[in-house]
Amino acid sequence: MFIASKLLLFVTQPLAWAALLLLCGLLAAKLGLGWGRRWGPRLSWAAFAVLLLQGWEPLPDALIRQLELRHTELAADTPLQDFAGVLLLGGALEPAYVWQGHSQVALNDAAERMTAAVPLLQKQPGLRLLFTGGEGELLATGITEAGRAALFFASMGVPRERLVMESASRNTFENAVFSAQLAGIDTKQRWLLLTSAWHMPRAMATFQKAGWNVTPYPVDYRSGLATPLTQYSLAEGARKWHLVLHELLGSLVYQLTGRA
Repeated sequence: MFIASKLLLFVTQPLAWAALLLLCGLLAAKLGLGWGRRWGPRLSWAAFAVLLLQGWEPLPDALIRQLELRHTELAADTPLQDFAGVLLLGGALEPAYVWQGHSQVALNDAAERMTAAVPLLQKQPGLRLLFTGGEGELLATGITEAGRAALFFASMGVPRERLVMESASRNTFENAVFSAQLAGIDTKQRWLLLTSAWHMPRAMATFQKAGWNVTPYPVDYRSGLATPLTQYSLAEGARKWHLVLHELLGSLVYQLTGRA
């Protein structure tokens, strides 16, 4: 399942759709048959339309917003002493090869997953932090994501004894299952589930299916109340489309396979 998900990444990338349509259009025109002369230009224009449309950000933002609104932010007055700890999902750290050659930590555009955990631990000294994440890269080498996370929290002054690191999982399903198998972890206790707001619906469903008693703590919001209709960027649009299509497809697969 993990390898298949990596090999099918093109399904969630409209840039790949545009390239495929353009290639088919060129091949159809090259063949010179009757249908090729008709469909070659049509496919090429379709590729151009897909390329231009994906840069209009209000459309993917509307889909992302629907995911992010599924779970509300934790109320500021919620007593943290009622929780056993924070379940922090990986995905906010740059790959291991980026960390090699220098001593600084390297976070990606989901950095709030990491930074939001620190004030929670400072506010409630009794909280533990369970970080779950091995390596999501297909051909990963070097230190695991859990190992890199330990370095980050050490740089933030978090005592090592407050950390529980799960370093074998590669996706959300394995996050839930492998974390539940760790010694000293009671899934029936209340845990704060900390991940990106757009990922929270699938994460909550997966962890609850695995028997966890979790309360959502969404961070890393990508959409606001509304996106200006003039907001346009091919680079940002492509990134947002990949994010939301990957999440929607992942949720569908998890539901069909009984993982969520």
